[in-house]
Amino acid sequence: MISAFFGDRFGYSPNISGFTPGRVNLIGEHTDYNGGLVLPAAIPLGISLAVGLREDDQIRVSSALYEHIYVGRIGDKAQSHWADYVIGTIHKANNLGLLSTGADIAIQSDLPSGAGLSSSAALTVGLLKLCRDLGSHPMSELEIAKQAQTIENEFIGVPCGIMDQMAVALSPPGQALSLDTFTLDFKLIEIPGNVHMAVIHSGIYRQLSEGRYKVRKEECDIIKKRLGRQDICRMTDTEYSNLSDLPATIQNRARHCWSEHRRTKSASLALKSNDMKLFGSLMTESHQSMRDDFEITLPEIDKLTEDAVKFGAYGARMTGGGFGGCMVACVDETILDEWKSRVLKQHPNAFYVC
Repeated sequence: MISAFFGDRFGYSPNISGFTPGRVNLIGEHTDYNGGLVLPAAIPLGISLAVGLREDDQIRVSSALYEHIYVGRIGDKAQSHWADYVIGTIHKANNLGLLSTGADIAIQSDLPSGAGLSSSAALTVGLLKLCRDLGSHPMSELEIAKQAQTIENEFIGVPCGIMDQMAVALSPPGQALSLDTFTLDFKLIEIPGNVHMAVIHSGIYRQLSEGRYKVRKEECDIIKKRLGRQDICRMTDTEYSNLSDLPATIQNRARHCWSEHRRTKSASLALKSNDMKLFGSLMTESHQSMRDDFEITLPEIDKLTEDAVKFGAYGARMTGGGFGGCMVACVDETILDEWKSRVLKQHPNAFYVC
C-alpha cells in the first residue's frame, strides 16, 4: 500500500519501503533521561514509509494526512512544521554517510497524533533504518536508536531520553523491553497471553514541544546538579534526604524519579513471573506518582485510569510524556470486550487505540 501511495504522489516506484511500530510505555515515565529503568512494548500500529533517492539535495515529503507535498533541502532548519522530523532525519542520514543526496519520502500512519505512542520515534528510527538498508550499511539497531534520539534533541529541540527510540528499534510484538537507560543494557520479557495491555486515548491531544515536558527536564537538572550525578533515579535514601532544603516541587520531582525506578524494577520481575495483580498495582501507583509528585496528568485522565481499574483492570496509568494522550491498562483477556465497553461509555471523548 505504501509503495502504491508513493507512486501516486511522486510518479515513480520507491527504492525501498518498510513499517515501524509505535510503542506504549507500560511503566517507567520520565525516568529515561534520568538514568532509570523503563518498560515499553511495541504495539500493532505504526508508520509505513517509502523512500526514493534523488540526484540533488531536495527533500520532498508526502503524508497521507495532507494533500500537498512539502519541499525542503538538506541543511534546512526546523520550521515547526509536520515535515521537520523527515528533514532532520535525511540531513542526519547524509551526515552519517547513509545517503549522499536528497530523497522523496511517503508516509502513512495509523498512530493517533499527540497520543504518547512514539510516532516521532517510529518515523525517525524507521527512516534511518531504510536509509541504512539502501546502502547495506552495518549500523546496528542500537546505533540507529541513538542517532534518532539526537534528531529529536538537536534538530527538533525536544530533550527526550532514548526509551522511545530503543523500544521501536528493538522490541518485537508481544514482548516488553526492560531497558536500563543509563547503561543501555536491556532484556526482552514475554507479555503473558492471558492479559492485554489496552491503550485508550483520552481524547486530549498534546505536543511535547509546547514546553511543559522541557520544564520537567529542567527541574530534574536541578536535582542532578545538586547530587552531582546524571542517574538521579538511583539516588540513595541519604541523597534524597539531602534535598530537603530545595523547594517542595523539586523534592516531589526527585521522589517520583526515585520511586518510579524502583517500581519499574519490581514490575519487570512481576511481568516475568506472570504476577499480573502485582504488575497492575504498580501501574496504578505509577499513575499516582505522576499525578501527585511529577504533576503531568490531567483530571480527565485521572478519572479515566480510576474507572479502568474500577471496571476490572489489574491496573492502569497514563502513558507518554504527559498533559494528554493515552492511558494503558492491564486487562484480563476474558473481560476485555466488556471492560472496554464500560470504560468508553463512561468517557465519550475517549477512544480505543489497540
